[in-house]
Amino acid sequence: MQYLQFCPVAKASEILCEKWTLLIVRELLMGGTRFSDFQRGMAAISPTMLTKRLNELADHGLIFRKKIPGQRGYEYFLTEQGKELAPIIQQVGEWGMRWTRAQIDDTELDLELLMLYLERSIQPDKLPGHRTTLCFNFSDLTQQPKWWIMVDGDSIDTCTADPGQEVDVWFNTELRTMIEIWMGDLSYKRAVRDDKLQLIGPRELVNNVSHWMANSTFADIPAADQI
Repeated sequence: MQYLQFCPVAKASEILCEKWTLLIVRELLMGGTRFSDFQRGMAAISPTMLTKRLNELADHGLIFRKKIPGQRGYEYFLTEQGKELAPIIQQVGEWGMRWTRAQIDDTELDLELLMLYLERSIQPDKLPGHRTTLCFNFSDLTQQPKWWIMVDGDSIDTCTADPGQEVDVWFNTELRTMIEIWMGDLSYKRAVRDDKLQLIGPRELVNNVSHWMANSTFADIPAADQI
């Protein structure tokens, strides 16, 4: 896309306003480095489009590719130029939380994205012991209602098949409810009180969920109608 203008806003828009580009930068800022990481964070993007956007970002100097030793693929990292986009992404997210949070349709309740974000939100150093297993049981889903997150030291993995380990904390809820909790629109205590969430596990873990699994970085941004 070319605007044929010397204006820096126009020139930046030619690079950043292509579909998926800002979300790829978002994933890079959140620690994604591999093709599979980006696909987890953007389930609707095609491999062809993802490859195209990564190549464009590399051509513009925002990211660089590094061959994975012994494998065919690459890892992708932000350059200093790309890292300067961090406050811009933050501002876009804050604006979105303030002005668009009431416009989330059921079709936008992305389960895979939620689980990725929950995985990234866990703080292993605040969990007792070396290993913790969480199970999220979404009562409103007919396909793949159960998801597990396993914490083993600093390693955190999400899976859709029963890992065969004893579950430390069960989250029995609906998809929208868990998204509202993570986004900061609903507290754990209120969700439990309103029978929207059932937490089952040791009191030390259940009563301090928000201590060891953080909410969205935008959770404290008030909606426009609350200001």
